Amino acid sequence: MTFPAFNPAQALQLAHQTFEIEAQALLGLKQQISPTFAEVVEKILHTRGRVVVMGMGKAGHVGRKIAATLASTGTPAMFVHPAEASHGDLGMIKAIDLVLAISNSGESDEINAILPTLIRLGVPLVAITGGIHSSLAKHAHFVLNSAVTREACPLNLAPTASTTAQMAMGDALAVALLDARGFKENDFAVSHPGGALGRRLLTHVSDVMRPLHETPKVLVNASLAQIMKEMSAKGLGASAVISPDNKVLGIFTDGDLRRLIESGKELLSLNAEKIMKPAPQTIYASALAVEAAQLMEEFRINSILVVNDKEELVGSLNTHDLLRAKVI
Repeated sequence: MTFPAFNPAQALQLAHQTFEIEAQALLGLKQQISPTFAEVVEKILHTRGRVVVMGMGKAGHVGRKIAATLASTGTPAMFVHPAEASHGDLGMIKAIDLVLAISNSGESDEINAILPTLIRLGVPLVAITGGIHSSLAKHAHFVLNSAVTREACPLNLAPTASTTAQMAMGDALAVALLDARGFKENDFAVSHPGGALGRRLLTHVSDVMRPLHETPKVLVNASLAQIMKEMSAKGLGASAVISPDNKVLGIFTDGDLRRLIESGKELLSLNAEKIMKPAPQTIYASALAVEAAQLMEEFRINSILVVNDKEELVGSLNTHDLLRAKVI
């Protein structure tokens, strides 16, 4: 297959034109929006079942994204393919659900074929369509007008601006719904435990810390040699100095050792109590791991000791642990 000579300037011009047409399509939605939008949001809020999203072709791809966005922001939703609905999948739709049907023309054969069944079920029907006088619009209880002046496609054929408008309408519904539900960051994190936000809001220090038996620790009378042996064995680059009842009294780090050597002091006569930094930064095991990261950044330290609610040493944490857990 042969192609005409590639014209870089023409490609850039078409990109600019696409952005302009699709931006105008979105601004057109702003002018077309009506109080019906708020009625749809309220209807979905009071729906006891799920929002069942439908669409054919490119509208179907948009519908899958809208269903996923709704579900991840607190509104139970799923996508049902209209063609499959006619062959058994209609059984997935209950009277307590709400159907959100997407069709630019409003004359999708597959959607229109199941309209009588949806009507018999008594399922509320919301249409996102550019065909406000179409068959779909006539049967819908609510119509959200997604009409666009033209497609970004130079042939005015390929769904481009129209699918952008449909996507934006779905996003607008999701945003309005999450606000109406009082959906917060923690709620979002629960539905995205594998994502960056989920890790930041759901991961606690206790989930990622090194346990007590892996944490370097010595009593106040420990010699420098004992401290170094403990630090080398457990590889943290620091050692906690504790009391007999396991309370944190201080910390000694690799940096402290370098400064001690540079000072020229007689090292053999020193013990932990004389060389430790007293009252070091600690964090509770129940705190969020991201709080530990913030403390370490604020005080420019690479390690932090972890304590329980009795202020007893229970573990330790350094930046490598946080990196492995993808908290930072």
